[in-house]
Amino acid sequence: MSEVKHGARFWIGNGLLALALTSLLFMAPLSESLGVWAMVLWMILAAVGMYFLMTDKGGEPGMPE
Repeated sequence: MSEVKHGARFWIGNGLLALALTSLLFMAPLSESLGVWAMVLWMILAAVGMYFLMTDKGGEPGMPE
């Protein structure tokens, strides 16, 4: 079996999603200091993280074409 290699976009996406998870875990203190912008920050981190994961061309394709 060959090892699946992931590109830089995959790791950037995972890092951003980890930051989104961290911001979600600390949403109460963040919302006290940032207000509605804490939720906006979370949505932006999650969206950009998913974008980077979906645009990663590394690894093996899921289904044959």
